[in-house]
Order: sequence, then C-alpha cells, then structure tokens
Amino acid sequence: MSHLLRTSRLFAWLFFTGLSLAVITVSGFYLYLRPGLPPVEQLLDIKLQTPLRVYSKDNRLIAEFGEKRRTPITIEQIPTIQLQAFLAAEDARFYEHFGVDIKGLVRAAVELISTGSIQSGGSTITMQVAKNYFLSRDRTFIRKFNEILLALQIERELDKDKILELYLNKIYLGNRAYGIAAAAQVYYNKPVNELSLAQMAMLAGLPKAPSAYNPLANPQRALVRRNWILGRMKELGYITPDAYELAVNAPLTASYNAIESEVDADYVAEMARTEMVRRFGEDAYTDGYSVRLTVESDKQQAATKALRAGLEAYDQRHGYRGPIGQLSEDDLRGADLERLIKNYPRIESLIPAIVTAVDDPQGEARVYARDLGPAVLPFETMTWARRYKTEDLKGPTPDKPSDVVATGDVVYVKFQSPADPQTLESNRPGLPIVALSQLPRIEGALISLDAKTGAIQALAGGYSFSQSKYNRATQAKRQLGSTFKPFLYLTALENGMTPATIYNDAPIVVDTSELGAAWRPQNSSGQFGGPTRLREALYRSKNLVSIRLLRDLGIQTALDMLAQLKIPTDNMPKDLSLALGSGLLTPMELARAQAVIANGGYDVEPYLIEEITDIHGDTLYQAPETRLCDTDCAPLATPPVAETPVPEIGETGRAAAADAPPPPRIMHRLADERSVYILHSMMQDVIRRGTGRRARVLGRDDLAGKTGTTNEQKDTWFAGFNHDIATTVWVGFDQPAPLGRGEYGASTALPVWIDYMKVALQGRPHAFMPRPNGIVNVRINPETGERARPGEEGVFELFKAEQAPPLLSDDGNGNGGTGGGDLSRQLF
Repeated sequence: MSHLLRTSRLFAWLFFTGLSLAVITVSGFYLYLRPGLPPVEQLLDIKLQTPLRVYSKDNRLIAEFGEKRRTPITIEQIPTIQLQAFLAAEDARFYEHFGVDIKGLVRAAVELISTGSIQSGGSTITMQVAKNYFLSRDRTFIRKFNEILLALQIERELDKDKILELYLNKIYLGNRAYGIAAAAQVYYNKPVNELSLAQMAMLAGLPKAPSAYNPLANPQRALVRRNWILGRMKELGYITPDAYELAVNAPLTASYNAIESEVDADYVAEMARTEMVRRFGEDAYTDGYSVRLTVESDKQQAATKALRAGLEAYDQRHGYRGPIGQLSEDDLRGADLERLIKNYPRIESLIPAIVTAVDDPQGEARVYARDLGPAVLPFETMTWARRYKTEDLKGPTPDKPSDVVATGDVVYVKFQSPADPQTLESNRPGLPIVALSQLPRIEGALISLDAKTGAIQALAGGYSFSQSKYNRATQAKRQLGSTFKPFLYLTALENGMTPATIYNDAPIVVDTSELGAAWRPQNSSGQFGGPTRLREALYRSKNLVSIRLLRDLGIQTALDMLAQLKIPTDNMPKDLSLALGSGLLTPMELARAQAVIANGGYDVEPYLIEEITDIHGDTLYQAPETRLCDTDCAPLATPPVAETPVPEIGETGRAAAADAPPPPRIMHRLADERSVYILHSMMQDVIRRGTGRRARVLGRDDLAGKTGTTNEQKDTWFAGFNHDIATTVWVGFDQPAPLGRGEYGASTALPVWIDYMKVALQGRPHAFMPRPNGIVNVRINPETGERARPGEEGVFELFKAEQAPPLLSDDGNGNGGTGGGDLSRQLF
C-alpha cells in the first residue's frame, strides 16, 4: 500500500510539475508575444480592399479598377442557410466555443510533433479572422500561438455575428473574388440572396482551397466537396433530407462572370481613373471609392456608337485592305477552328472569322467566327469591298464572293442576325448571318459639353480603347481648319464690323518673310465670288475673305481676342495663315471654346467628376455649382447653403466627408453678348444654307456650327451647338496624312455629329440664345450691305443699334455708314 501511495505521489508531483511548466511556458509565450499583438479595435477600422468603381451621372456602371473584386456586405444581407453552409464547412461549433476549438488544436499539435509541420489548420472562424486581418500565412508554431491569442481577444471584444461578418467579407474564394458577395457575382452572376442551396454549398467549399475546389478549374473535386458540405448540413439539422437530395443531385452551374460595364466609355473611365490616382495615390484602387461622372449613359453610348460608325463608313468608302491573316488548307484540315481563331482578338463589335468555304453560285462564303461558330457571309455584305490601292484609288467593284475572300482568309465580320430556317434557303439552316468588315485605320474624337456648366456629357477618344489608349479628345493637337473662323469673325464683330460688311472674295498673293515665297491661298472650291458680305463668307467658308479680314484686323488683335476667350495661343501662328486655322488645338480645347460661343459668351471650364464617395457612401467631393456672371460677381461666390467649403482633396491624401456644398464656380463674361448673338445667327446659316446643311435632317432651327478641313484634307472637323449643348467632332489619321479627294468636314465629321445629336437632342426643347437689348433688324441690299431702298429687293440683317446702316435721305440715297465699311481696303 505504501508503494502505491509513493507511486501516486510521484505521478501527482510529475503532473503538477508538468502542468506548472506548461502554464509557465504558455505564460511566457503570452508575455513575450502580447506586446506585439495589434488591438482588436483595428478590425473595425480596417478598410477592406474594395475596387474603385466609376458610374455615369445616372448611376450606371462604367468601369471597375482594382486587383481584388470585393463588395462588402452586412450579415443581415446574407441568408441564414448560407451562413449555415459556411459553419458546416469551417466551424460547426462557432456559436459555442470561445474562439478556440481544443479538439482541432490537439490534432494540429499531434501533426506538428509527428511530422514537423502542421498539415491541417485546426482553426476556428475566429482564428481565421485573426490570421486574415493581422497575421502572415506562415505555418509556424509562433504564428499559430499568435493566432490563438488574437482569437481569444477578438471573442472578448466582438460579438459572434460581427466576427462572422468580418470573415465572410475577407475570405478569398478564387478568381479574384474576395468575400461572399463578390464570389456570388463571379461564379453565378447573382446577389447572395438569390443563390440556390447547391450554389451556397459550392461557395462554402472554397475557403479550404480556392484552387483545388474551384468549380471552374476542378469541377469534379468541387462537386465532391459541395456534396460533403451538404451532407454535413443535413447531419447538423440545417437542411431536411428532401432538400439534401435535391441539392446533391443539382448540376454544376458555375461559370466565370466578369463585372460588365453598362456604358461603353473606356476613354472616360481612364480619365476618371487617372484623376482618382492623382488625388488618392494607389489607395484609389483598394479603398472602395465610387466616382459619379457628368456623362449621361444614353449620350455616352450614342457618342461611342456614332464615332465608330462614322470611322467605319469612311474606311469602307476607301476600299478593302485584305484579310488580317491567312491559313493554309493544311492548317484547316482537321484543325480545331475555335483554337485557331483565338489567336485573333475581338475588337469591339468586330469578330475575327476564318473563311472555310467560298460558294460563288450561291453568292456566299462560309466562315467560322470567334465565340459564334459557323456562320454565313452573304455576298451582299461584301459589295463595298473594292480593293484598296491608295486613299484616292480603288480596284473594280467585286462581282462574286471569290473576288473578295478566299478559303483560309482570316477576316473581321460583324454579327447581323441569327438565321431563320423558315425564310432562308436550305443551304443556310440555323446559321447566323455576318457581314464583312475591317478595323478602320482612320481615327477620331467626339466631345459634348453642357454649354452653360462645362460638364462633359459624352466623350469618345478613338475607335477602340483596347487598340489604342491614346485619347485624341484631350491629347491630339491638330490644325483647326475653318472651325477657327467663327473666332476670327467674332473678333471682327467686336471691332466695329457687321455681318453686312463687304469683303472681296478674289485671288490674293501674300509675299511675307513669315510664309516664305509668295503665298497664293485658294477657296476649297477653287472659285471666287467677288464682293461678299461677312455673313455669306462665313457660311460658305470663304478662305480669301478670312485672310483679308485678318489682315485688316491685325494678327495681334486676333490673338488678343483668343486670349480673352481663354483659347490657348501657344501653337497659333503669327501670320495670315492663322485665318485658315493653321493653329493647333485639341478637340477638347475647341469644344470648350465653342461652348463659350454657345452659352452667350461666358467662360467655361470642362469637368468630368460630379461626385466622389467613400466605401460608406459619405461624400468626399461634390462638383461646385456653376454660375454665369456679367458684373458684380463677388456676392455669387458665397456657398448656397453653408459657409464652410468642401475640404480640398490632396494629391495623395484623403479628404474628410463633405458636410457642406463647395462655393460656386463663377464663370465671367468673355465676349460682348450682342456680338455673340449676331455670331449665333451667322453660324445658324452654316446649317441652314452653308457647308453644314446636312444637319437640317435633324429638323431643328436652333442649331449652329462650322465645318473645318485643313490642307490636303488631313484634319476634318465639325463643331456645332445650340444654346445648351456644344459638340465637337474631329476625324483624321494619328499620323497626319491626306484623307483623300472629296473628304471634308461635311462628309466625315458632320455625319458623326448628326448621329450623336439625334440622341442628345431627343425630347429636348429648342434652345436659342436670348436676344439682348441693343440689336436691330434692318432690311439691306445684299450686294452692297447698305439699307435697301423702297421697292428694292433686300434681306434682313442683324446689327448692333449704333452700327445700323443710316436711314435713307428723301432722294433715296444713304448718307454713308458702317454697313459696307472701307471698300478700298476690303476689295483690294
């Protein structure tokens, strides 16, 4: 008995000694590691890495930027059954333990002792939160101990639902999806609350190994994992046996679903991204900012569509440049056509396709199109495809499909329509119809501004952002051609001339050192009209009148007027070629200058960002209200509601949420309203009877504008407006080159402008500049610009009151006046 007692005492001593040593060891680890552990409060302040999202003015998604796709969600927004699926998969005793699962830890310890490494985590959801938010992923004992200590802290300071919410927002679930909401979108294109039970179980199986159990990469392993989780849910009483049977027999329905933009606005999105990075640095991609822009989705879509259609129309007018690739018969024989065609990118609506057969008697070719499969290419879609030789020369019109394509050609096509077996010939059953196309070499830009505020309503910087990131709307400095002339004529109206002032449209020879040898400018038509009123000279775009007008005004006077209008003059020549638009501006700069005319002569400052909000929806930036002002503008600068302005957002720092609207942006008058009103009238005649008359198809009388074409047709323009909207279109090659005979602003840029404005003006009332005081209508002789005599044929013209032609004397003769000006200078 004494021996048994001694043995018991020995074991008791050993037990308490071991326990003491364990307590001392654990306490030592705790005292050693505790100072380095972060406070749990940081969990509530941590910003989940959420991407930057860019929206249109009407809140349609334009783009998303950021490596991690995440949409934070609250636990109340997640169905209970989805929560139970994760608990069954990861931690069934989550609501019972204190943050640490002893059984799991014992299992992990045994693995560490027996193998030297931890093979399975033994981690609770709380421990995973500690690891995901604070710790590395190294499989070491020290990291595991830190994880346990943090889990215990978290459990003491946060409730279970908050811990589970943090977990479900942080976990990585494969394919760049972080968090349950992003994963539901990526794999099923649904919000969390619309998932089926089988889909919920599939997502719950991903945290253990996002690659190994991924339904896209390893569907069979994912299926096994899903069904195991469903079985666990049944065992735990989360689902009924019937629900289990239905879910376990459900097919795999996962597919990759990228977040698709709702508005085709890549150039606008890039402008917004650049500005956000300038303001917030790299945090712009991760801190969950949302940016609402000034662009309106319908107008933006119309701008993108109109520009592409216009560039394609020009490109097809100049012929077919041939296939983009060629495959031999050996390449085609027994080949995987889908694999072959993947080597050629899809560009916007242009689909690469392999010509598999050409059937001249049937008048068609058969193709295999990327992502579309077998299709029919009818000859009627190829008749435009005369062989391109130069911009001015094409081959003969094709008579049959083989004149255009051959078997093995890789071409671009556009989807036309699915085939209807009841209306198509028997050789085309069930095959979609495609049309031959090609990627344009020509480029262009369109910018549309709210004339009174400067808000960018639509912008397209080229045919395809995927092909070229170069934003021609803001970066391409090009010669203006005749779109410059309205600014010259406004200078004339500001300096005592009138629409009735007569200038001679006749040959002129200029011999100056600036222009070199004798310069003999011409009108685009090559014809001369003789004495011409300025109104007619503008709408007929008479070059020789513009040169004489600039000579009389003086080059410096014109440049001073440009500076007054805040038009950049750095790239404006200081010679008479300025009259013909040889100076350089970007399309955006020209659009802004046209908006000054459109709104009645007030300054305009184009802007794109309407509002910036943070991940919580708090406003960080709000675009200021724009107020137009003539005189005594100081009172208008007061914020409309509160006196505290919005804090500035630094280049790399964050701004506090805005509690008050910013002070208004005051736009001052830059030009006399009467001069601008008269110029409106003159530019309306460009559309009514001049070079822009194609725009009459819109059926509106409030439109004004100006075409522009530079030497050798290298740049073509149309800049037009009403009192509300100013829109500018440019078309040309990136490397300046002639567009070809017959290509002018009226044939290349104006059709794009018309297609866009059809949408932009739809349902909008006519908008005219209000007529200012001090304007009179006078009936004049169109040949002399003087007041018309009784019974004489005449036209009505607008004048500033003090510049109206004098009344006729009793003998029917005038006493001279300002209508015609100094003819000796103007005619010669």
